[in-house]
Amino acid sequence: MKKNLLTAILMTIATTVLFGIFYPLVVTALAQLLFPKQANGQLIRRGDQVIGSRLIGQPFTSARYFHPRPSAAGNGYDAANSGGSNLGPTNQKLVDRVKAAVVVAQAENPNVPVPIDLVTASGSGLDPDISPAAAYFQVPRVARARAVSEQRLRELVEEHIQPRTIEILGEPRVNVLVLNLALDQASGY
Repeated sequence: MKKNLLTAILMTIATTVLFGIFYPLVVTALAQLLFPKQANGQLIRRGDQVIGSRLIGQPFTSARYFHPRPSAAGNGYDAANSGGSNLGPTNQKLVDRVKAAVVVAQAENPNVPVPIDLVTASGSGLDPDISPAAAYFQVPRVARARAVSEQRLRELVEEHIQPRTIEILGEPRVNVLVLNLALDQASGY
């Protein structure tokens, strides 16, 4: 009995050290060595200040900026509360929320179909990307707010469309933060 108890205690200590300390340190070191930008959250800096991440959406509410997908994460893009709303497609609360968002979107760009990703949250609620259609849909509003040509904004959107990963995974997308930073840079902000 004592021998079995001693073996169990030693195995617990050994596996705790191996899988709780050694393995995470090795994986972290390899990630930092091989993929440093990804391992550190693909942070975007302006000088010494971190202004965001390519991986986590953030709110833009001004008419002067492209808007991201709605967020279901806490009080909006709260990474500590990541997750969808868990409302099914027949849930009246979700239907009402989407209808209200469609009305708002159609008011800014009448007679144009509203891309679905502008009125529905992603599964994580933190999606940093929108579809090219969602970016193009917002061009008239941003052009009016900034007093720039729609054609120039369409070109800017086109420059920031990321293709499918290795040509087969995902869909073409536009990172909202990166697009808005390019917009500010083009406008001299």
